[in-house]
Amino acid sequence: MNKKFFSLSKEKQQTIINAGYRVFSQNSYKNSPMREIADAAGISKSLLFHYFHNKKELYLFLWNKCAKITIEFLTRYECYSQMGLFESMERGMQAKMEIIRLYPDMGNFTIKAFYEKEPEICAAIQESYHKLKADQMRLNFDPDQFIPGIDIAMMYREMYWATEGYFWEIAQRGNVNIEQMEKDLTKLIAFWKSIYLRKE
Repeated sequence: MNKKFFSLSKEKQQTIINAGYRVFSQNSYKNSPMREIADAAGISKSLLFHYFHNKKELYLFLWNKCAKITIEFLTRYECYSQMGLFESMERGMQAKMEIIRLYPDMGNFTIKAFYEKEPEICAAIQESYHKLKADQMRLNFDPDQFIPGIDIAMMYREMYWATEGYFWEIAQRGNVNIEQMEKDLTKLIAFWKSIYLRKE
């Protein structure tokens, strides 16, 4: 990509990024024209191609930007420094709500990108995802906080599947209600606490 993109103001960068997230989250990769992204960003198609040489480059930039934004906000909310799993999850939820306010379509884009089957980008997305997942799995929480004898790996998988399913459902609705999401996730975390945490 052209590094001149980063010389734009933060506001203009965010406008272009959000335009990309919006268009790509509403269509498949193949059916997302650069002209539509440029129009959504309020710039010409030629200028968009000046910053990103082709659609694949823009798409992968947006995918990697998701990871950078997420890590930045999770760090800011001190998710990685918590010893308690659910304290980390609660902070993570707050971080993600803040991300949604700034990048409303990023979550839907992430889901769409993960399931994208276009050969041109599928392999790159999956490779990047598995690397990020491996990095996240390095987080180690104190096992003594959980009830004795629990299969911690299975617990993680169950929570992962539940949250992925929830966000997939939200994506299908196409209408993100941040307040309702926060209520739903708070309730879900409270439920997990009640069944997985060791009783004092």
